Amino acid sequence: MIPAPVAGPADSSLLTLLGLEEAEDVVYRLLVDRPDCEPAALEGALSGPVVAQALESLVERGLASAGRPDDDGTAVRYRAASPVLALGSLLESRRAALRQVESFVGDLTERHRSAQAHASGVPVEVLTGPAAIRRRLLTMQRQAVSEVCTLVPTRHAPEVLTCEDNHAEADAELTRRGVTVRSVVERAGLEHPATAAVLASCVALGQHISVTDRLPIKLVIVDRRVALLPLNPERETEPVALVVHRTGLLTALCSLFEEHFEKGWRLSGSDAGREDALAPVDREIVALLHIGLTDAAIARQLGMGHRTVQRRLRALMDEVGAATRFQLGWHAARAGWLESPDSVAAEHF
Repeated sequence: MIPAPVAGPADSSLLTLLGLEEAEDVVYRLLVDRPDCEPAALEGALSGPVVAQALESLVERGLASAGRPDDDGTAVRYRAASPVLALGSLLESRRAALRQVESFVGDLTERHRSAQAHASGVPVEVLTGPAAIRRRLLTMQRQAVSEVCTLVPTRHAPEVLTCEDNHAEADAELTRRGVTVRSVVERAGLEHPATAAVLASCVALGQHISVTDRLPIKLVIVDRRVALLPLNPERETEPVALVVHRTGLLTALCSLFEEHFEKGWRLSGSDAGREDALAPVDREIVALLHIGLTDAAIARQLGMGHRTVQRRLRALMDEVGAATRFQLGWHAARAGWLESPDSVAAEHF
């Protein structure tokens, strides 16, 4: 009989961290060193009934197998399953659970920090590092009651939370809770297909998107009670952000958002429910043209050829009797193809 290796104090019960009972841990270790072993050979520190119960549980969980290799078929022998295969899924499950716990602890930390700052009356907090900023940004949105307002400029510096990630993490949940979401984005961002797709999804969720040429800074305001913005928008090393609570500075930031939101052009959806014969793709082309995208940018966003876009625009102009794109824009507004007022629609074609 091969003697079982003696486990040191550091690893005597490590497998219990994966969900094994202490007896299962002991028996599995013995089986690893003693393939095709009978239950009696595993007794010692454990009694026969305890070993039998542990073996039954290990087989049921796929950590061991039982067979009758003898000719008479009376002796049942047990073999341990491969630790990599048998314990790998348990290990990954624990890792996933720990990641969830780590995320929850981070959220609790940010909530604690926010509550402490609010209780102490500190008007401005400083957050350092992408992890801390990301946690606070998500926590702010999860705590939103009535409204979330954002300025989303196009920047080449690394982002702590991309538009796509924030959409996946927060947008659907905000809509489900009835929180109003208003955003202002730079026109250049619409030329990136991934960003354009996210914005289209946001509009479909009922969010209000305004498009402008240039934004001064990235900004998130929640319920007009707290705002988050970068300390230095051009900083490309470790990011630093400011959390602004109810102060005159927060009032100024709210005014900054409202000014850019009102000056921008509204991004509308497909308006498929309106009663006219305009094809959905033509409606998308007109809407993107309305907010100032070039024919080439529209073609890239819609996955169409440049000439196809130009041909469809020419066909629309011929259909409505428009000699110029200005006239097409005027007709689009009058016909209800756009949500913007007539004067705005005509002005920007």
